[in-house]
Amino acid sequence: MAALFAPLLRPVTYTRWLHLMIGTVFAGVVLLVYPGTEGVSTGRAVLWGVVLDVPLLCLAALVPGMRRGEGVQARLLLGPAREEEIGVAPSAGWADRGRTACWLVARVGLGVAVAAATAAAVRAAVHAPLLALPAVPGLLWLTVLAGRLQLALAVSLLGPSGAERLAAAEARAERLLERNRLARELHDSIGHALTVTVVQAGAAREVADPAFRERALEAIETTGRRALDDLERMLVLLRESPDATAAERPGLDRVGELFTAARSAGSPVDAELDVRAAELPGVLSREAYRILQEGVTNALRHAPGAPIRVRGAVTDGVLELSCHNVLAAKGSSHRGGGKGLRGVRERAVLLGGDCEAGPDGTAAGGAAWLLRVRLPLRLGR
Repeated sequence: MAALFAPLLRPVTYTRWLHLMIGTVFAGVVLLVYPGTEGVSTGRAVLWGVVLDVPLLCLAALVPGMRRGEGVQARLLLGPAREEEIGVAPSAGWADRGRTACWLVARVGLGVAVAAATAAAVRAAVHAPLLALPAVPGLLWLTVLAGRLQLALAVSLLGPSGAERLAAAEARAERLLERNRLARELHDSIGHALTVTVVQAGAAREVADPAFRERALEAIETTGRRALDDLERMLVLLRESPDATAAERPGLDRVGELFTAARSAGSPVDAELDVRAAELPGVLSREAYRILQEGVTNALRHAPGAPIRVRGAVTDGVLELSCHNVLAAKGSSHRGGGKGLRGVRERAVLLGGDCEAGPDGTAAGGAAWLLRVRLPLRLGR
């Protein structure tokens, strides 16, 4: 019994009834202008309503803003399960205008039908009070069903068009890509800082030289401050602050700091970069920095103290980067399935390039690891 009366007690039932009644205002105004109400039969009023209302509603649907206004009103009064089910964008083409015209005609027609049923129920209750007992619940249930039909029509006719759904999907994909990019940024920056800090702290504990310890502490402090700066920049981006564009991501012009941190951690770095960061596209310079950062970080993590060789050059419009290190201890090895190397591969693919990472069989004197990336200066090469 409670389930039977529950829909009659929901506030949305009566906001939907109000939405239906608003639709009759247009038909009522047209009826008052012509042919009037005096001496006009119901059949003639309906006939003139169809003849006059439908063309006027179709003309109103040609106004792009009509779809926006109807969508906003439907969202407020019809109570959809999800607001995005009903669009609020202006008409972008003839298809949207056609759907809006169908919606306006259906809304007014359904509203007039419910209004007529309401008037009939009221008249019956006034002239025959005994009829009020079945008439009122019947009218309320008619309102519930008409409201649900009105909502279904709104979702079908005012819902997002194919172009709008595509734009929404692209926006969602863009947000996901941005989140993934920020996750990679945090992994690269904070992961590198923690690796350098751990290596430096371990070396300082093992070495009794006070000067070495002082240099290690200074390197830890510098790396930590740089990581804090990167973290603050990421938080600015996440907040979508207007200052986000001012927070520049590091590029190849700052790769010297990366090598200095590695040397401070006890790993000799032999770097030859025949590349000028100013001559590279900004995105390529920034992604190349992160790729080299990942390569150096992996070398410090898996082979602390081992020499690192970095090479970089532009050949035939392609930026070639490599990071090579001899594994310090027997049995030490990189894990090819880590998130860092996966991120490097993703960066390379997105930039139209390729990535190779694995044991270097050409190395002499022991096991070695090689990371090589090729990035075209322009997509499509």
